[in-house]
Amino acid sequence: MSDNWVVQNLQNALDTWNEKLAEIWQILTQSPETFKGGSIWNVIVNIHGALLAIGYALLVLFFVVGVVKTCGSFVEVKKPEHALKLFIRFALAKGVITYGLELMMALFNIVQGTISTIMNTAGFGSAQQTVLPTEIVEAVEDCGFFESIPLWAVTLIGGLFITVLSFIMIMSVYGRFFRLYLYTAIAPIPLSSFAGEPSQNVGKSFLKSYASVCLEGAIIVLACIIFSVFAASPPVVDPDAAAVTMVWSYIGELIFNMLVLVGTVKMADRVVREMMGL
Repeated sequence: MSDNWVVQNLQNALDTWNEKLAEIWQILTQSPETFKGGSIWNVIVNIHGALLAIGYALLVLFFVVGVVKTCGSFVEVKKPEHALKLFIRFALAKGVITYGLELMMALFNIVQGTISTIMNTAGFGSAQQTVLPTEIVEAVEDCGFFESIPLWAVTLIGGLFITVLSFIMIMSVYGRFFRLYLYTAIAPIPLSSFAGEPSQNVGKSFLKSYASVCLEGAIIVLACIIFSVFAASPPVVDPDAAAVTMVWSYIGELIFNMLVLVGTVKMADRVVREMMGL
């Protein structure tokens, strides 16, 4: 790293960005079971198991309410075809609650397979590093003390923006994992609504919402891949321009690309929900 304090200021901001981008890339390839050593997952599984009893109780309640609302009289319930239909619905709803955790993890693994396919097809094993161009480093190092004052102001503001954007982006990705944990923990309650025909829309909406959270990872990966292509082809630097102009142009275009990436990551939930009609 250069000994110039202006270059170090900007390089430190880029290092923070690269570190968070690499962390995001690693998180997106992880399973909730292994995230943070699996300790969070163990707590979620325990909560899920404790809520199974409530889920079974609601299962009976939704089933009875559904029978009352869909059957005109007790005579209809006694019909073999109708009784068989009710029995199958009850058995399927109980199976969904009992094996809900396995079903949700199977859905998550399908999406993870999609994410891996996207990564392998794009040929990116990891996020590309954003590197400060050599022309800018040389131009800044050739500046005197007074010439470096405006450079320091530019890099200070630009570095602050880059650092803030990197933390906003990593928080969005962590938020996705938190929502996965929340959906998994509370699953037995909304899944019990499948027992009754009038209430089954609650369960369908829950599964759609969970699928959308899983699919957010694919949108985020696509956004990171697009940004990595931009990072591999950094903004064009005019070697004949003044150092301040070079740095300002570079930081401005870099921050614009980062804003697009962060905005896409922040809107991943909305994009997937629109795709799924939620």
